[in-house]
Order: sequence, then structure tokens, then C-alpha cells
Amino acid sequence: MAFLRSAVWRVFSAVRPPLSPLCRTSTRSYSSEPTKEKSVPYEKTLKQEDGASSGPTKPLPRSADAVVIGGGSLGCQTIYHLAKMGMTNVVLLERDRLTAGTTWHTAGLLWQLRPSDVEVELLAHTRNVISKDLEEETGLHTGWIQNGGLFIASNKQRLDEYKRLMSLGKVYGIESHVLSPAETKDLYPLMNVDDLYGTLYVPKDGTMDPAGTCTTLTRAATARGATVIENCPVTGIQVRTDDIGVKRVKAVETQHGTIETPCVVNCAGVWATKLGEMARVKVPLIAMHHAYVVTERIEGIQNMPNVRDHDASVYLRLQGDALSVGGYERNPIFWDEVSDKFAFSLFDLDWDVFMQHIEGAVNRVPALEQTGIKSTVCGPEGVGGPQPRPPGHEAGMMLGGGCGRELAHWIIHGRPEKDMYGYDIRRFHNSLTDNKRWIRERSHESYAKNYSLVFPFDEPLASRNMRKDPFHQVLTEQGCMFQERHGWERPGWFNKEGPAPVKDYDYYGAYDVKRNEKYKYDELLGQEYTFDFPPHHDVIKNECLSCRHSVAVFDMSYFGKFYLTGPDAKKAADWLFTADVNKKPGTTVYTCMLNKRGRSEADLTVSRLEPGVANLPLAPEFSGDAYYLAIGGGVAEHNWNHIKTVLQDQGFRCQLTDHSENMGMISIQGPKSREVLQEVLDTDLSNEAFPFSSHKVVIAAGHQVTALTHPLHVMQLSTSCPQKKEKRKRACCTNTCSDTYVHTHTRSLSWSCMNYAALWWLQSASSHSSAGVFVLLVCKCATCAVFQLVSGLVWVTF
Repeated sequence: MAFLRSAVWRVFSAVRPPLSPLCRTSTRSYSSEPTKEKSVPYEKTLKQEDGASSGPTKPLPRSADAVVIGGGSLGCQTIYHLAKMGMTNVVLLERDRLTAGTTWHTAGLLWQLRPSDVEVELLAHTRNVISKDLEEETGLHTGWIQNGGLFIASNKQRLDEYKRLMSLGKVYGIESHVLSPAETKDLYPLMNVDDLYGTLYVPKDGTMDPAGTCTTLTRAATARGATVIENCPVTGIQVRTDDIGVKRVKAVETQHGTIETPCVVNCAGVWATKLGEMARVKVPLIAMHHAYVVTERIEGIQNMPNVRDHDASVYLRLQGDALSVGGYERNPIFWDEVSDKFAFSLFDLDWDVFMQHIEGAVNRVPALEQTGIKSTVCGPEGVGGPQPRPPGHEAGMMLGGGCGRELAHWIIHGRPEKDMYGYDIRRFHNSLTDNKRWIRERSHESYAKNYSLVFPFDEPLASRNMRKDPFHQVLTEQGCMFQERHGWERPGWFNKEGPAPVKDYDYYGAYDVKRNEKYKYDELLGQEYTFDFPPHHDVIKNECLSCRHSVAVFDMSYFGKFYLTGPDAKKAADWLFTADVNKKPGTTVYTCMLNKRGRSEADLTVSRLEPGVANLPLAPEFSGDAYYLAIGGGVAEHNWNHIKTVLQDQGFRCQLTDHSENMGMISIQGPKSREVLQEVLDTDLSNEAFPFSSHKVVIAAGHQVTALTHPLHVMQLSTSCPQKKEKRKRACCTNTCSDTYVHTHTRSLSWSCMNYAALWWLQSASSHSSAGVFVLLVCKCATCAVFQLVSGLVWVTF
């Protein structure tokens, strides 16, 4: 019998004796054959011990309103919710048996509290479906066990996070309690509480059974008319091009026939990337090994809650009278060659990787020191994001119910009911979704930091410097602390002690990659890890006051910069934008875009161009109406897809072109903005000659640029009258959702508690209003020259 503590010593001792058969270190291999012995902690699975049958379990229909591909948790939840919402002519295709791939071996943990309110709502729906709805509809028990959940706090910051989670839970009616170490010991007698600050106990957390859940979901779906077909691999997806050049799904191909359908839902888990390629769609997802071990019987463990020890990066799942022990390591094993034959198979467990979880588990429950290991489970797990229209994603079983409902709502009604932007691939720029370096690095960091504290000012270290504007080098030299948004490096704030460049990702020292030494950016970022005001809060104050009293230059180059042209451009503009943008040419209008439900999709500025004139070397030639759109960089891809969808659905004969990478954007703001710009531009900037919300082509530093008087004044924050108060609200929106940001010793006003204070400084600083906000739209080749000329005239004193 192998014991956990002895296993730890075997790894870390200088002389390693031979391991017992249960703990043998093996090569990173897997078997494509079905596992002979059940290694998962469930009484039943849906795998066939005698091998899969040779053909589909049901005849294929000729057509369907939607085809869901993948019979795991998310696929079963999606078809269940589609049928429940009234779309019954739907088909689920599973290449092997239900739960094959990643679902059958999942731990099945469900924790109701997360830092995101949307995720709390998604989790609540999953729990309701699993614990109540399905049993009421089918009379079958899903295998749900409500044994509670316990989060461990080993430091004050972690306990502070749990207190915030408890407060969030109160809003949603989720019972939770912050317990002292003594109260924790009473609840969980086998737990070591000597090093605890406290715990968060959620009595109605629990454990799901993958097999029971998927069986019951498909039973409920088929009772409403849906069709579930197993042993039917998909071999292709037919895509047609319609009359206006839009590519749309036509049919799903299998070895046993073709199903015509206008909608395919990719729920293929770690195989989602291959499935996406069939439809020429990029799915940014990567597969990794994820493991846990199942212990022998532990006396006194019965009825204990599941445990998450975030700081030890380990979880303890109750399994009858035993525990499943797993976690998220810094050096997960990538599964680079995903096999199509991998169904109910497992990888050999790499003990050199897994051992890092054992010491934390033994520290938390000392009884594990003399407890044997009954079985090991090491299977694939997908890390990545969803794909638009319709989306799909590797969300995990506990989010499956909520995500399945939103997917169904998205398919039937054209958009999800909740704000699913955090799950939408359109939060990523299209140039990144097939970039192997970006996917690998970002997925690794996401996995490795899965249990890390979620601080409001955190920034990724992985996949940085993917998109840089022409100012990047000069701003780095000035001490700029960059933030990553949509792949762009955008200025955040300025370190007075000198440069703090972002370095290549070091995988936190994993895979024999050397850790970055004397990494100033990482050091400064670590100082930002607080729920209080960060150390640079006073820097923000001074930047805001300088902008309020003098002048500042904002680098807005990461904004989306689109042109809308074509015979139906005016019709499209009338349809897309809430404000009347068809003013006289030379006018710029701040407006919104709404979705079909009348809710806000985006805010942006739209400039109507002079007909028949290319305002810049990069501007498209056009006749008739044309518009320039300036859109917040963090949502540029989302807005691009929204506009393209409207143009396609309405059949407008228009062209939408993206020049975001080829053009720079500089904003000069503050009371002295006109004074500074008057020395740079060859045009009269008086109110009469260059009125509010207008634009014109001018010369700066010998280059042709487009100058705009921006319709949003960041500095208009007085609350003395309703009109100005409304403008203040718009300023907040623009500098959060649209992510306006500042360089030359000024800082973005982003959505955080710190920047509420920054806005307050602006409010209380002075009663006089700003003289103007000007934006210069510059061809990339001329950006640096214009910037140097402008910034040379701007001097900010702290």
C-alpha cells in the first residue's frame, strides 16, 4: 500500500527508493484502449466495457434546426435547454458514448461562490437543474450530493476575499458563513487548523455525478422531442456562401449520413479546435493533463464538506468514506497531439508533476499521512475560450448548466440573456485566436493561477507585447507600466523610478525555463496586489490634477478604427446607431449601438466624411456616404462582429474596413489643449473655426492628419446642474468601457474603486470646465513625428 506522506519523501529525498506499483513514475503516455479497471470515483460510468458498437444508436434525420456536437456535460446541458425553450428539432451527436473524453472522469465539484456575479448566477442555475429540476421532470436522481463546501484561508488577504464572496452571496440568497479556526475544527474534526486565519463555509455546495447528470439531461431532452445519437463521429461541416458573400453553415457530415442544419454548436471539449477547423473557424483552446488520486478509506471523513485550499492549490473531494485529492500545478503537462481515439482512456500519472499537491493535502488533513492510494485519475482538460455565432466553450461541469442555458438562449433569441462577455471569443482579437504562442502561454497562466487571489489591479505576464503601437518604446523609456487589453500594450501609469519593461513569459520557472531576474514590472505589479488603494494611487491623483489644470496627451492608438462605406452606408448607419449621425460632412457624433432587445451593445464616435475624398492615405476611396468609427480598443473585436452581423442580416451593401493596426490616435485634453495644439496644427482652432463635435484634415509635423474635437469631455465633472451631471456619466462610461488612456504622465480612468477616487479628484479639484478635447488621427508612419511634436509642448508637473 502506498501512503501519501511516504510518497512525498520519495520525491524529495536525495536517494529515491523504488516506488510501489500504485505510485510508479511513468512516461507521459496514454492508452487508446478503454481502461480495464474503473479509476474514477463513481459507482457507474457510461462507458462500455465490451467496446463501442459499430454504428450510430439511432438513424440520422435529414435536417435539424441545430446540431450539438459533443455528448459531454456542456453538450447535454445545451440540448436539454434548447428543447426546454421550445426548439425540439435538435440533434446531439456524440462520436463515442455520452461523457466520453473529459466529462466522465471529472471530479464534479460545484462551488456556488465566485468573484464574478455572472458566474454566481451561472453556478446557481447549474445547481438548480442538477439538484431539483431534472428530478422533478424525469423522476430520476442525478447523483447530486449536497455535502457543503469549505474554502481555506491561510492569510488575511485570502480571508478578506472570502468575506467579499460572502457579501456577494447574500445578494443572491446563497447561505455562507465565515468561520473561525475553532469553528472550522468543530465542523471538520480531521482538519489541521493551526495555520488558518479562518474559512468560508457554504452548506449547499456539493458534488455532481457526470454519468447520472448526462443520462438525466438527455432523458429530459428526448422526452421533449430532441434526438441524441451516440457512436456517430462528425467528419465534416459544410459551409455555403450566400448571395451577399456571407459564409453560413449548411450541413454536418458523418460516416453514416449528412444532416442539413443552419446552426452547429461546438461542445467537443478538447477536440473543439479540430471541429472548428472543419468550418474554418479558429477556436483558441489547448489540452492539458489534469489529475487526482482517490484514497483508501479514512475513518471519520464521512459527511465532511468538500475542501478548497487555495493557497496550497489543492482540493479535497469527499468520496463516500474516502477523499479525492487534486489541484492545479505550475507545470501542467500539455497534450499537444490530441487523439481522436481517446474516449474513456486515461494518461499514466506523472508523479513528478503531481507530488506538489500532496504536502498541502497532508498538512490540511494529517490523517492522509497514513492513508493508502486506491486509484489514480489523469485525463485531459481543455483550457481556452468560446467561439462566436454560435459560441461554444470548455466551461467545466459546474458552469455547464448556466452556460448551456445561455447558449440555448443565444441560438434561439440571437444573444444570451446574461452578460457573457467574459466567455465570448470576441473579447480576443482575431489575430490572437490562432496564435500558438498566445494560446499556450495564456492557457498555462490561466491554469497555474486558477486558485490565485483575484485582485482588481492584476495583469497577465503571459502573451505580452503581442500588439504594440508606435509609442511603445518611448513610453517604456519614460517608466510606463503597461496594461494588456485586447492584445495591445496600453499605458497604465508611470513609474517615477525608471523603466519597467514587460519581459517574455517565463512560465513561472516551469519546464526548465529560467525565471526572469530583477523583473521590475513583476515587482511593481506585486505591490498592486491589494483590495485597498494601490501604492500608485497618489500618482493617479497627481496625474488627474495635472490634466485638470493644464494639459495632457492620451495615447488612444489601441482604439478600433473602422471605415463604413458603400452604397447602403447611410441606411446601415441609420440602422446601427442610436443618434442621428447623418449630419453635414465634417461632423462627429457620440452614439450607441443597440441589440435586438433594445439594450446597449456599445458606445462609440462616428464621423461623417466628406464625399469622394480620402481623408488620409489609408482611408478607402468611396463615393456617396462614408463614416469613420472610433471604438474602444477592449471591445473592438466585439463591435466589429456586431456591425458585420447587422450588415449581413439586413443585406446592406456596405464594406467595413479595419485600420486599427495602421493608424495612431492621440488625444490632447485639458484647459490648455487649444493653446498647445495651435502651435502644432496649421489651422485655426477657435470655437468659431473649429466647433465642438467636428473634424477636418490638417497638417501636423509636415504630415496630413485628421483632427477631431471630441464630443466627450473627460474634465466636465461638475454636478451643479442636470445637464453637466449627464455629461459626467458619459465621461465615466467612455473612460471605462471604451478604455481611454493617457500617456506623458497621465493615466487611464478605468473601472475600479481606485479610479472612483481619481474621478473624485477631478470633481473637487477646480470648478472651471475644460477648454476642449482634441483627437488627432494619424497614419502609422507619421505617428511618432506628430507625437514628439505634441508631447514636446506638454509639460506635466507633479
